[in-house]
Amino acid sequence: MTHSADRIARYTANGWWTGDTIDQLLRTQVAARPDKTAIVDPPNKALDGPVKRLTWGQLGAEVDRVAGVLRARGVGPGDVVAVQLPNGVELAVSFLATVRLGATVTPFPVQYRAYELAQLLPLSGAGLLVTGRESRAPAGTPTLSWPGDLEGVTGAEAPGRAADPAELVTICWTSGTEATPKGVPRCHYDWLAVEAICTAAPALTGQDVILNPFPMVNMAGIGGVFLPWLRVGAVLVQHHPFDLPTYLAQIAAERVTYTLAPPALLTLLLREKAILARADISSLTRIGSGSAPLPPPMVRGWQEEHGIAIINFFGSNEGIALLSDPAHMPDPEVRARFFPRPGAPGAPELLDRVRTKLVAPDGKEITEPGVPGELYLSGPTVFAGYLPGTASVDPFDEDGYLRTGDLFEIAGDRGQYLRYVDRAKDIIIRGGMNIAPAELEALLAGHPSVAEAAVAGYPDDVLGEKVCAVVVPKGEIDLQSVVAFLRDQGIASYKLPERLEIVEALPRNPVGKILKRELRL
Repeated sequence: MTHSADRIARYTANGWWTGDTIDQLLRTQVAARPDKTAIVDPPNKALDGPVKRLTWGQLGAEVDRVAGVLRARGVGPGDVVAVQLPNGVELAVSFLATVRLGATVTPFPVQYRAYELAQLLPLSGAGLLVTGRESRAPAGTPTLSWPGDLEGVTGAEAPGRAADPAELVTICWTSGTEATPKGVPRCHYDWLAVEAICTAAPALTGQDVILNPFPMVNMAGIGGVFLPWLRVGAVLVQHHPFDLPTYLAQIAAERVTYTLAPPALLTLLLREKAILARADISSLTRIGSGSAPLPPPMVRGWQEEHGIAIINFFGSNEGIALLSDPAHMPDPEVRARFFPRPGAPGAPELLDRVRTKLVAPDGKEITEPGVPGELYLSGPTVFAGYLPGTASVDPFDEDGYLRTGDLFEIAGDRGQYLRYVDRAKDIIIRGGMNIAPAELEALLAGHPSVAEAAVAGYPDDVLGEKVCAVVVPKGEIDLQSVVAFLRDQGIASYKLPERLEIVEALPRNPVGKILKRELRL
């Protein structure tokens, strides 16, 4: 899917979209600060090979080299390259080298196995998978591996080219209420509109050191960290796999000033004071968080006890929508509970380009406070539409607004805020990774001892949510057999249930639909 000529004309005329491209941002930083540190590997690096620390000049040369290798394998403008790598230098280089050639990156979480890759590689149209030494792709998939095929190898010189900002940059994948993930295409225009907001909210500069624990496969990792890093020329410290002692040690060793963290982790660290007492977080000045409501005591605690401001982000792969930052909402309680309503007095200027409305189930727009409605979103950060063949419904209304599936209400004495109410969708968010219950339910239907099954999330202090399978049995069944059965399907480990509930019948409404809200545990 691509943006219409009318949308491009309107948004560029307003200055919301510019002629900037991702490769241009990289070239600008390489020229401006060639000898400054650009990117740092995690010390517990999950990929074979040495831990790397590259300057901007070295990064530019490495992107040139890998672009040449990809070019020699026939990659060019309009092609799609799948990338399945842990956070590290190699992932950043593979991403940037692909984009330099005018090709599209479709990034996959490292947890994906043959089951997911067999679905998504054909849907994406990828002709090549860049991966680690051990590929999980189906047999016959063309691959390039780090380090074997890419470390130290040179290829055909990549031709110089001027990228069109409307070119497709990524196809990310989002787990919605449907069993198969949906493809979310994005171009330079809308990615850099996301970047503008994610750079402005924490007021990032070239003096910052940014620690990224989120996989670079979706909005948080790419829009929240990777592109702001390219824009300002900061230092990017990669982290993967997540390990709390390593994460805290990186903050101390690299003198990190900004990072992202899920709310459950921030709550845990605030509660377990002995953990932070052993860590040096004195360099840290602000933290971005989101994906779930932020507890006001947590936001207040970080500010009052550590002098660290928590920035509250709300958005999705389809479009970042809202943010609460300390410059516009200095009260931590207010910042946790509310988002500035775009266009209302006092809202961040960048949100003026975001259009929102709340819509009741009958389709009427809600304008009075205290009445929940689904958030509809329009603006330059919104994608153009799902990849053909990956979604069964049009996500936009007749006016071009994205239906987010999330419930909000107008709040504040002047209607200046939006307050999150609930998720209308059934998605489970485990440690920042989206899990579609429908996918697991479809697989569990094949278990020989399962008559019916539903999947729901339950709260977890560290991960936010975990997965529970609720089963009507037709034979002997336990959690171990459920997990073993799903493992045999080749499914990613993070999706596996960690709790099993046996019931006589699933709760249903009068027309037979399972009442997922009653399954929330």
